[in-house]
Amino acid sequence: MDATKGNIYSILNGNKQFLIPVYQRYYSWEIEQCSRLWNDIVEMQKKGKVGHFVGSIVNIAEQAMPTGVQKYMIIDGQQRLTTLSLLLIALRDYAEAHPEDTSINSRRIDNMLLKNEYEDGDDRYKLLLTETDRKLLIDLVEKKPIPDLSQSRLISNFNFFAGKIADLELQPKDVYEAIGKLQIVNITLDRNVDDAQAIFESLNSTGKELSESDLIRNYVLMGLEPFEQRYVYEHMWRPMELLFDYEKQDSVMDKFFRDYLTMKMVRIPKIDRVYDTFKTYHLNCEFATIRELCADLLTYAKYYTNMVFARSDNSRLKALYSDVGDLRMEVAFPFLLKVHNDCAEGIISEDNLIEIINMCISYVFRRSICDMPTNSLNKTFATLRNEIKSDDYMNSIKAFFVLSDDYKEFPDDDKFGKAFVSRDIYNMRSRNFILSHLENFGNKAPIIIENYTIEHIMPQNSNPRDEWKTMLGPNWKEVQKTYLHTIGNLTLTAYNSEMSDKPFIDPSDPFNSKMDMTGGFKESALRLNAYLVKLTEWNEQHIKERAKQLADKAEQIWEYPGISDSELAPYQVDEKPAQKYTIDSYDINAFTKTLFDMLDRRICNLSPDVKREFKKLYIAYKLDTNFVDIVVQKQRLRISLNMKFSEIHDPKGLCKDITGLGRWGNGDVEVFFEHTSEIDDIMELIEQSYKKQADE
Repeated sequence: MDATKGNIYSILNGNKQFLIPVYQRYYSWEIEQCSRLWNDIVEMQKKGKVGHFVGSIVNIAEQAMPTGVQKYMIIDGQQRLTTLSLLLIALRDYAEAHPEDTSINSRRIDNMLLKNEYEDGDDRYKLLLTETDRKLLIDLVEKKPIPDLSQSRLISNFNFFAGKIADLELQPKDVYEAIGKLQIVNITLDRNVDDAQAIFESLNSTGKELSESDLIRNYVLMGLEPFEQRYVYEHMWRPMELLFDYEKQDSVMDKFFRDYLTMKMVRIPKIDRVYDTFKTYHLNCEFATIRELCADLLTYAKYYTNMVFARSDNSRLKALYSDVGDLRMEVAFPFLLKVHNDCAEGIISEDNLIEIINMCISYVFRRSICDMPTNSLNKTFATLRNEIKSDDYMNSIKAFFVLSDDYKEFPDDDKFGKAFVSRDIYNMRSRNFILSHLENFGNKAPIIIENYTIEHIMPQNSNPRDEWKTMLGPNWKEVQKTYLHTIGNLTLTAYNSEMSDKPFIDPSDPFNSKMDMTGGFKESALRLNAYLVKLTEWNEQHIKERAKQLADKAEQIWEYPGISDSELAPYQVDEKPAQKYTIDSYDINAFTKTLFDMLDRRICNLSPDVKREFKKLYIAYKLDTNFVDIVVQKQRLRISLNMKFSEIHDPKGLCKDITGLGRWGNGDVEVFFEHTSEIDDIMELIEQSYKKQADE
């Protein structure tokens, strides 16, 4: 390793070329970073500072040739090197446009800092970017016409610098001088001695600049020989990036890697540990080469982006992908990736695939209507592949859903129907999704929901017209409170503002009613309004009747899995009824009951998703898994926290390490609750375990 302190002029001067390898991310600095650099330059000159440190450039020197260009592969620092090059291009262009200003030598900038004067082809340029940006930078250097690429950061940043120079906030000669004062540490690595990957990781250890997918790309490609590196990049990695519209959707690619690893490893990596998990997976995966691994990534990326961006030649699949997006069902992606690949390999048919996606949509939607906790869904779908029986593929999935109970329950028609008619649909995020499907189910000419707004048939006005009070009856306030936002009282219209709180029907002035006005219910072609046009009044009975009709339709749209008793039988396990325990099942006295009641209330108030279970020997509190267990003792409560002892933050030293010791409960951390005054300290410890479970 050779580290030298210098400036951009000393770094670029000479017969050199800096290459951005294919595994590096695209140029990503925005106006904000460029503005900060420009302000540093202005401040440095105006205050007469002798220099300003702007960071480092880390590169690997390629094998030197007796003649020609010495090439350096940049592994860190391309953003600042590219930005300074854009500033130099803008300064050169200004000098060429103003020959009267002899304080700047445009030829010196062009031939010493932007080009290798006596070279041809690609060797002519001091800086070569990745293919995404390469041609554009060359066009700027060569002053070629630039097509309309308003979205390019290269162009916007170049224009920013050109504008600043033209404004003459600093004289151009001062700009040139200031650039030479910018201090850079140039670090050149020896390919045969230095571990470039380890150095790269160290330089980016904060994780703030590079995304998880950036780090994975560098890890995968950096260690390959040049030919293999280019092959894998051009035939696998770059096509994968393009699937994600990578320049704009890098966060989606991060999510893909997490879901891919979840699918492969049947466990969910932490959001900020995807890169580390990927390295672990790579060392133990079934693929012998990086090329094989990247081919697999490309395959699954196609399934993933089809779902995310609703891409498919099959109209049914495309519609289902849209539904998945509307319901924000990313939790199901690890399982659906597996199912898509099984379909591609001929294990299941495309009709089977469609049925499974429908099943997953119904599962998530029904649970949402029934207001069931969502925190368990990620683990449910992460492990669902383990339930698949290859010789009974479809029935094994259906059986899992039908037989699941507790936090994994798939609500049946009875439970779903009751919740659907009483749920506040209007204030659900999925309300448009619901109404659209109710309207378009079985409709060969579906309406576009965006052309309509939601209408409350019984108005929202807390003091409605007398006509409404009379129609709803003496308990109209209660009726309005109970049914206002429920499905029975909601419909679609293009005349929401015109309807306002008009009466449902007005015999004395028909055109002043929701029924008979222009664009009113009688003129509506929407199926949602078919029930309304038959009525002469709108009251509690009609709201309930319409809600029941819509609930029946909802049960058809979002179906419960269909499986016969004989098909289900192999998956049923005869279990003895579990013994029921209560707090009185333990040797509890008045004092420990006081401690328990106090602690129980605080733990349950952490979240509505917290579930309490009385076990034979202890009381368990869980989300998906236990985060705290309580054992009742004679004069105290013994508490087990489901964490490693090294993970607990215990400034008061209340906890005991019980790693490897036999104890009732889960985890390696033990603490005792002996006095009511300790409740806040105890809860601070419990909350750490709760948050750990909630974040996983």
